[in-house]
Amino acid sequence: MIKKPLFAETITKEEAFLFLSQGNLVAIPTETVYGLAASITNEEALKKIFQVKKRPFFDPLIVHVSNLDQAKSCASQWPVVCDLLTKEFWPGPLTLVLPKSSIISSLITSGLSTVGLRMPRHPLAQELISRTGPLAAPSANLFGKTSPTQAIHVQYEFQNQIPVLDGGNCHIGIESTIIEIISDSELCLLRPGKIQIEEITQNLFKKNHPIKWVNKEKALSPGSMKHHYMPQTPLIIDFEHLNQEDLIILLKSKLPLLPSEIEEVQIIKPKNISTLHSILLDSSPEIAARTFYSQLRLIPTSSDIAVIKWDLLKTKGPWEGLWDRMKKAATYIHFPKNPSS
Repeated sequence: MIKKPLFAETITKEEAFLFLSQGNLVAIPTETVYGLAASITNEEALKKIFQVKKRPFFDPLIVHVSNLDQAKSCASQWPVVCDLLTKEFWPGPLTLVLPKSSIISSLITSGLSTVGLRMPRHPLAQELISRTGPLAAPSANLFGKTSPTQAIHVQYEFQNQIPVLDGGNCHIGIESTIIEIISDSELCLLRPGKIQIEEITQNLFKKNHPIKWVNKEKALSPGSMKHHYMPQTPLIIDFEHLNQEDLIILLKSKLPLLPSEIEEVQIIKPKNISTLHSILLDSSPEIAARTFYSQLRLIPTSSDIAVIKWDLLKTKGPWEGLWDRMKKAATYIHFPKNPSS
């Protein structure tokens, strides 16, 4: 039976507010990607997020706020470093992970004692959240699949079954940087993004608040799985820049050996390996990140695989956030035989 399209057109701000107030989901724009939003006070709406996205309950959600009072109400602790970070980087693509307060459902945190908080910069998101209160809003796509950076991406993903507030193209194009506040002087990077740890370190040092970066053996946060953001067509990243014939020979031997699923994310493998689609990303890390997900959605369905030729220099610094998304979106990565050369 074909589903009748409920929301073939995007909705207004007032309609978005009404839908959310009634316990429904709404896809909202942010400067990073579109989010599938629900009120943090409505347990049934929160369950709908996981059901609609087909997202496992072990994957926590980020809570979006419009002001510091909202943020502080969601956290049981608010160290001085949070005031320094939010003054510099909020609103913006930085998520702070802090001990949660009693108003935060365990559904949001997947049973963890911490919650991720972010203040989006997009004016529509800010205006909406100021009226609704904090919203839980993971990316508005099916679990493990490519994130949406345009309203039409959400409409296509959910076949017009989810109302979408159209805020135009997302300016940043990849999800936020996530850091956990271990203490007032210790931070942990959980997910790289546009804001780099060097920026954070330098900013805090200038404010006479030096910090130390620590690692956690296993840190669970949104987007922390080994595979995520995957397109329908297998994505191959080639660091050796092989010619087409050699690449096809390589893939025919390597791809059959891959598992079909990792951490509940299906690993897409081609039936044939003959038709290749090349993806060319901009030389600017900001533009490349902004357009990456859109490029994945534009891969022709006639292509067996999509290929990105990449360089090791473009995995660090301003490229780190994009590289994190690329490697998680890839079915297979062919690293150079001699990385030092």
